[in-house]
Amino acid sequence: VQLQASGGGLVQAGDSLRLACVASGGTFSRYAMAWFRQAPGKEREFVAQIGRNGRVSSGDSVKGQFTISRDNTKKTVYLQMNSLKPEDTAVYYCAAKDTILTDTRVFTSQSELPYWGRGTLVTVSS
Repeated sequence: VQLQASGGGLVQAGDSLRLACVASGGTFSRYAMAWFRQAPGKEREFVAQIGRNGRVSSGDSVKGQFTISRDNTKKTVYLQMNSLKPEDTAVYYCAAKDTILTDTRVFTSQSELPYWGRGTLVTVSS
């Protein structure tokens, strides 16, 4: 499966932004979809995941601020980011893993997800 993330840009602190990741190839509805981010000089960090059954999980740093969702008809996963802060500045990546319907695991390590998009840059100015 190929993943293409979009929606990044330069925004001011307090603004909102919605990222999208479109998948091609494979069967999108079978995939757990996740967002990670990597800030300059830091390791890649788990942001959020939505399972093929719609179950969502978020990283502690974005709980209550970011929301992940998916539209299987559009083969797209979204990340709604609200009240953005300068520390949210990072390259945001979407990732995917083929799973079974009853799989409730949360894949917080990038090594657990085999498919990755190229990332989209989000810059939040103060």
